[in-house]
Amino acid sequence: MSLNRREFMGVMAAATASGMFGSWQEANAAAAKGEKLYEIPKFGNVSFLHFTDCHAQLLPVYFREPSVNLGLAEMLGRPPHFVGDALLKHFNIPSNSAWAHAYTFVGFEKAARTYGKVGGFAHMATLVKMMKASRPQAFLFDGGDTWQGSATALWTKGQDMVDATKLLGVDMMCPHWEFTYGADRVMEIIEKELAGKIEFLAQNVKTNDFGDPVFKPYVIREQNGIPVAVIGQAFPYTPIANPRYFVPDWTFGIQDDNMQKMVDEVRAKGAKVVVVLSHNGMDVDLKMASRVRGIDAIMGGHTHDGVPQPVKVKNAGGVTLVTNAGSNTKFLGVLDFDVKGGKVADFRYKLLPVFANLLPADKEMQAFIDRVRGPYKAKLEETLAMTEGLLYRRGNFNGSFDQLIVDALMDVKGADLAFSPGFRWGTSLLPGQAITREHVMDQTATTYSYSTLTEMSGEMIKTVLEDVCDNLFNPDPYYQQGGDMVRVGGLQYTCAPLEKMGSRIQDMRLKGKPIEASKNYKVAGWAPVAEGASGEPVWDVVETWLKAKKVVPPLKLNTPRLLGVKGNPGIA
Repeated sequence: MSLNRREFMGVMAAATASGMFGSWQEANAAAAKGEKLYEIPKFGNVSFLHFTDCHAQLLPVYFREPSVNLGLAEMLGRPPHFVGDALLKHFNIPSNSAWAHAYTFVGFEKAARTYGKVGGFAHMATLVKMMKASRPQAFLFDGGDTWQGSATALWTKGQDMVDATKLLGVDMMCPHWEFTYGADRVMEIIEKELAGKIEFLAQNVKTNDFGDPVFKPYVIREQNGIPVAVIGQAFPYTPIANPRYFVPDWTFGIQDDNMQKMVDEVRAKGAKVVVVLSHNGMDVDLKMASRVRGIDAIMGGHTHDGVPQPVKVKNAGGVTLVTNAGSNTKFLGVLDFDVKGGKVADFRYKLLPVFANLLPADKEMQAFIDRVRGPYKAKLEETLAMTEGLLYRRGNFNGSFDQLIVDALMDVKGADLAFSPGFRWGTSLLPGQAITREHVMDQTATTYSYSTLTEMSGEMIKTVLEDVCDNLFNPDPYYQQGGDMVRVGGLQYTCAPLEKMGSRIQDMRLKGKPIEASKNYKVAGWAPVAEGASGEPVWDVVETWLKAKKVVPPLKLNTPRLLGVKGNPGIA
């Protein structure tokens, strides 16, 4: 599909509002000349290209942005906590435009059918080459969560994505879900596959015993004769959010003091530009930017926020730009610095949506994708059921694909209620699409996807919900871990995010009856972080359920009643 002139003008208008062009007149002039969306003029003399959280999606996908992304306390009313029309208003983006579709859920089904799928490594490769044609020395960053999230990544232990990123031309990366393949596999890839090709950077990962760095903390490279330092920041809560037994000998954490030490060290070595490649999550990056001086930009990921423009954060050393580049290979961030007199004088930033229908597939990358998927193609494409409604993940409390998973868990495992992790990765399906095995794996493919059935007291159920809720809504972002609220099936409850821990979860009910603290209930779940857990893979549970259903009607989301968040721009 290609855009007609009216649609193209809409894209140009959106680009204008986002700062891609300087005025409506420029956009109109560009349209008259047949200017293409991705022909972005070079600016300055140091450039960075950035994607993050692709979660092993080699092919174009549909992906619905969240309708709930609450910001509380200091995070209220600031990026990334805008959704829908509030986001469009904040960034002055016209509605009913390609840009509006890229950044919001507004009119998702119609817009998805109009503009087509997003992402895909072959289309991303084309865009990267286009940007590098005018920025030949630009560094390409991979923000992590690259080796996990698909069936082929799981079945090849991340090898498909390692090979894809090498072919894409990634220069530096930082990690998170990569660690769920285990320390031995991570080190094997770094030493045998990435050496001399991709720098694996993480200043905040150290050994348990002596506190020695496990990975390179940073690299200094010249770009157009200018020394540039790139410092890596791995996800700080890896051993909490994921099983500790994968990385038993390593410590993580935020480590502001060590980050400051690294910044001072690279500055002393002559770096004129300092960029942090981070997997903290945007709220954590914003706080870090306020506490650590000397960083020109933090290019972040983890929380999957597609933020159109950087946030400028003041600190003792000046100003740090903080960006976040979405997920699923949906965006490519382009940051251009103009460096004069040994420091950054000005910048330009664009977060470009990767519209698969507007970017031809790179032939070499497409051939690689076809080759690596070939042995699994029939298995991946097997239809399990059809969906009559929209299926998606993302949102602080629930998504329709999450609802499908908890419904399957309750039915197949014979549970009173079910929990499903608040993972932010996972693709979307439009009404009328076939649900394939690949789509199920897109939601469930981890190295510890055991399904479980346990007895929990009412008191323990509340404790679990309170703990996850504090992870999401603690007023200090340094105590958050970046996921969404655990998805709940069968249980109704009220959530008061502004209350203190222990008081956020209220009025828990099962089939209309209050949960009793001392009574035990059968609870189904999956992806336990505790060592020694076992059970059939959750994808087998879901597949059994889908094959029995054959057709999945539109699902009613089980979401909590919310208190105290009326008018919050993070809820539509």
